[in-house]
Amino acid sequence: MAHSLFITFEGGEAAGKSTQVNLLEKSLSNMGHKVIKTREPGGAPGAEALRNFLLFGPQDLSLRAEIMAHFSARCDHIDKTIQPALKEGKIVLCDRYYDSTSAYQGYGRAQGDPEILAFIEALKVQVRLMPNLTFYLHVPRTVAVARIKRRAHLTDRYESYDESYHQRVEEAFQSMALQEPKRFRTIDATGSIENIHSEILSEVSNLLHSGNSV
Repeated sequence: MAHSLFITFEGGEAAGKSTQVNLLEKSLSNMGHKVIKTREPGGAPGAEALRNFLLFGPQDLSLRAEIMAHFSARCDHIDKTIQPALKEGKIVLCDRYYDSTSAYQGYGRAQGDPEILAFIEALKVQVRLMPNLTFYLHVPRTVAVARIKRRAHLTDRYESYDESYHQRVEEAFQSMALQEPKRFRTIDATGSIENIHSEILSEVSNLLHSGNSV
């Protein structure tokens, strides 16, 4: 089965994106599809080095430099991982993509500054690769915070920002999902892992049957 699809997963912290990416990869592979899973920032050796700097590096970049660093990692990721996989007829599942830059940098850090949003939009045009489908996993911030507290992991730069920042990020994802209903599917991520997976798998199966590939 050769169906080139680029599917992204978006949402705030602790929304369960990675869990759902793993489950979808397993289900689609069992159905006979060629699938790869990847993430942003990261997904290629150079991009992973930039990820480590962006999330855990000792230096804070200016906002525009931070945005450029995310897009630099993204271009490396697209060129070395995503596009080659799509050319081979694979389904690419990506944990975060450029919608996260709009949400985290454009609305989280820049608080919706029109000049910064226009800067991000111009860079999005340059990467020239839009997802076929984007799942926005939504959880109330109170639920997300409770999940984060149960985790045993190193807190990254963005997780450490204050609640007003994370509220802006969540509102940004909600707004983007409303603005692009053909691409986005909003998923209530407070339910059981199995039910969420079933809903996601159903949406992907519908897309596969429609024949709308890259």
